[in-house]
Amino acid sequence: MNYRVIFNVLGTVIKFLGISLLAPLLVALYYQEPDSIRIFAIASILTFFTGLLLEKIFRSDFEELSHRESIVIVAMGWLLAAVFGGIPFLLAGISPIDSLFEAMSGFTTTGSSILPDIEMYSNNDLKSIIFWRSMTQWLGGMGIIVLVLAILPRIAVAGRQMFKSEAPGPMKDKLKPRLKDTAQILWRVYIIFTLLEIGLLYYAGMTMYDATVHSFSTLATGGFSPNNQSIGGYGSINIELIILVFMIIGGSNFNLFYRTLNVNWKSLISDREFQVYAMIILTSTAVITMQLWEVGKTVEESVRYASFQVVSIITTTGFASTDFGLWPESTKLILLLLMFVGGSAGSTAGALKVVRVVLLMKYGAREIYKSIHPKMVRPIRLGDTVIPEDVMQAIFSFFILYLLVFVGSSLVLSMLGLDFMSSISASATTLGNVGPGLSSQVGPMSNFASLPVVGKLVLILNMWIGRLEVMTVLVLFVPSFWKK
Repeated sequence: MNYRVIFNVLGTVIKFLGISLLAPLLVALYYQEPDSIRIFAIASILTFFTGLLLEKIFRSDFEELSHRESIVIVAMGWLLAAVFGGIPFLLAGISPIDSLFEAMSGFTTTGSSILPDIEMYSNNDLKSIIFWRSMTQWLGGMGIIVLVLAILPRIAVAGRQMFKSEAPGPMKDKLKPRLKDTAQILWRVYIIFTLLEIGLLYYAGMTMYDATVHSFSTLATGGFSPNNQSIGGYGSINIELIILVFMIIGGSNFNLFYRTLNVNWKSLISDREFQVYAMIILTSTAVITMQLWEVGKTVEESVRYASFQVVSIITTTGFASTDFGLWPESTKLILLLLMFVGGSAGSTAGALKVVRVVLLMKYGAREIYKSIHPKMVRPIRLGDTVIPEDVMQAIFSFFILYLLVFVGSSLVLSMLGLDFMSSISASATTLGNVGPGLSSQVGPMSNFASLPVVGKLVLILNMWIGRLEVMTVLVLFVPSFWKK
């Protein structure tokens, strides 16, 4: 393993993060926040020159990265992004562990927070801190490494394995032969949707600041909001509808939007995964609507709250239009299951992904048939595509490891004193990069500040593992991975 190459590329990633910190610095200058100007000036300079120093010390020429080198760069790149991205929170007076938690939650687009009073920052000349908090989600949504690949052709040529390690989903779909072109297309689509949502939210009554930070969080399916009551604090059905639509977009495969506009206008609606994704949303919304109506909500309230929360949870965004932690247990069980499903492959959503759930169900059905007809040869298909057996094996392995991490972290949290629902929902929501849990302690109108330090560290690990789809992180703990 060439450590010189690894540190060189990590230096480049850190350097670009330092440049990104100039954006909240400009916000601090605009709102005339002297403390924030100092915070982001220090954070930007420290991050940029650390990255530059690593680049210079470990200067290296390379044409291709090995599989192991790519895994280390992606896994450590995300961890270092959370470490350096947490510096502004640290300088603002938040403890080191809480700063790392908030930054990791941002970059992994989880949306779980340790800040008990978000509005306090906006009301005390710290708007730029909240801006950076949402911007970390926007950067992490499409992927930090993908952004670097889009900008630097030197790394793009050698970064095919990095793209595979970071991109969500079991099958990595390149839009163009050149990886740099694919990365640029994905980011271009991402930026266009972000600007469109900012305009619509501003037109619907939000301030430009609120429209921007919410758009960052929506397209990234992150869920950070500058409002303590999340989206419910605005009390606007128009704002909820706009965010609902863009959450669905964020949870869809971005490759399909490009193909729909440039190749075949039926690409999106004819995609099997998107069809199942839409069906799950509609079915879950209908069931929860009936459950809410039965407990006394009006039909309008039931449809409004059910549709928003179903989309928010399955896309792993985590916005809340109401306190769904108070809903019936059967309703919360549906939301818990949606936390595991997640959005489409190639989206900014987390969790298992719809395509994996579909293929696992097909795999299970095939194994049942094979127990009856042992000699049967029946390939698994997704639409017209035959899924190779090695891909199915990887999906099954991913599923087992995902469940093991979930069970393990849930047990640790329960041993730390959390109740059953808090333990399993906190594990599920951080591993799936969803955000809020389903109990009063970690629910949509609460936060994770009360958790013990060990619990926060477990959930930080969960967020890191979940965003990089389990294997990329867990393999680092295998001793043979580091041997020649």
